[in-house]
Amino acid sequence: MSSVPPPEPSADILTTSDPASSSASAQGSAEPEVPGTSVHLIAGKPLRRYLLWFGIATAAITTIWGGVSGIILPNHVQLLAFGQFFTGADSGVDLQELNQLKSSIDAGTATATAEQSRLLGILRDFDAARASNLALVATIGTVFTMLAQPIIGVLSDRTRSRMGRRAPWILFGGIIGSFLLMSVQFAPSVGILVVLWTVASVALNSAQAPLNATVADRVVEGKRGTASAIGGLGSFAGGILGAVISGVAFGAIGLQSYYVVGGLALIGLVLFVVLVRDRSSLTLEVPAHRWSTFFAGFLVPLRSADFRWVWIARVLLTFGYGTSTALTLYMLQSYVRPALSAAEATSLSPLLAVVGFPGTLVGLIVAGRLSDRLGRRKPFVIFSSVLMAAGFLIPLISPTVPALLISGVVSGVAFGAYLAVDQALFIDVLPDKRAAGRDLGVAAIASNLGQSLAPLIAAQVVVLTAGYAGIWIVAAVLVAMAAVAIVPVKAVR
Repeated sequence: MSSVPPPEPSADILTTSDPASSSASAQGSAEPEVPGTSVHLIAGKPLRRYLLWFGIATAAITTIWGGVSGIILPNHVQLLAFGQFFTGADSGVDLQELNQLKSSIDAGTATATAEQSRLLGILRDFDAARASNLALVATIGTVFTMLAQPIIGVLSDRTRSRMGRRAPWILFGGIIGSFLLMSVQFAPSVGILVVLWTVASVALNSAQAPLNATVADRVVEGKRGTASAIGGLGSFAGGILGAVISGVAFGAIGLQSYYVVGGLALIGLVLFVVLVRDRSSLTLEVPAHRWSTFFAGFLVPLRSADFRWVWIARVLLTFGYGTSTALTLYMLQSYVRPALSAAEATSLSPLLAVVGFPGTLVGLIVAGRLSDRLGRRKPFVIFSSVLMAAGFLIPLISPTVPALLISGVVSGVAFGAYLAVDQALFIDVLPDKRAAGRDLGVAAIASNLGQSLAPLIAAQVVVLTAGYAGIWIVAAVLVAMAAVAIVPVKAVR
């Protein structure tokens, strides 16, 4: 793998003017004009094979975000916080009973004794600390990932290897990231947990960003909505699969669950590289490397008004969606009535994702196909944002498990419609198709920025209000603002 420089490449335009190109086109692909870049998939078996394994690889890597971020990491942080606050004779305290006592006192149906008041004071500090600690771990990991992604995108644009531009990053990022993830279980404190999780996240994202860039490299424009929908389906299915597997695994083997999720991600990424091989990029011509141009290049796509508005909309939607899900495990123990135990919350948490899956599947398929057929993207993004905001109000009105499940169904439909079109919309407004890796890396910053801000705002709501209700208000407002932000986009309908 190298990223060695010479002259400026010409525009990446499909051509079928020569016999080889015509033959390739007949087989469902077309040769690009620029040497060292990927074959463009049009239809038939090559496109179907790519879409299948792209969806599987996306699902494999997102098992980490659904399983580790949603289940294992919050439990890991909670275990560390419990050991810090409930010591000595207090180490045998039942958190479920204590939370139920708190609910009864808040409802005016019980009065605390002096000893119960002392324990409730510790519970209040513990609740704030675990939310803040989880926000710290998640935010620092996401911030470093956010900073690394566009750099990885640019470097993968310039990579010359026998495996192509993206495959080395997908392969080695997957291998290194998966093994680093498996080491996170040994963190004995929040500080060490932050370091290990951050390094693992950056390594894994060095595989995910180039994986996403393969859509722009290999899929023709008219099929990108479908590719985006399949990637979105893989992303959502991977998140659910990761949550379910992690919930079961954590109940059985505790923190060793990191091994299970890391192994799944590794297998999926390796299979993509092996079974959907790219052509060599050794003949790729790239411009001379200058650090000033390199860093200034990150701002180039944001100079495009359309790209900037789509970017802002993604920040707002992922910020709102992330805020609603950042503390789910803790909400099940401290917000819903009646309160659940840690084990019950760990088992139920994946179900919140599963109930939304059918609606997400419908949203993905319908929105992706309709978007390509109608040649329109904006209405789908606006609709999904408004629907999601409405879904977030349900648990605010009724803080119960059934309300959370209904909210999950509504949000699932909305998120499916959004995932189907969002990536295709970004690809449609790319200012420079030749720099797709760089610009989609900048697009990924929007997701990471929203995700990094979400745990912080959720934790602050808990600290400032000593409760979780305000989280739903903030989340609804943010995703509604995402609908407004997409309106000014002009180049795409």
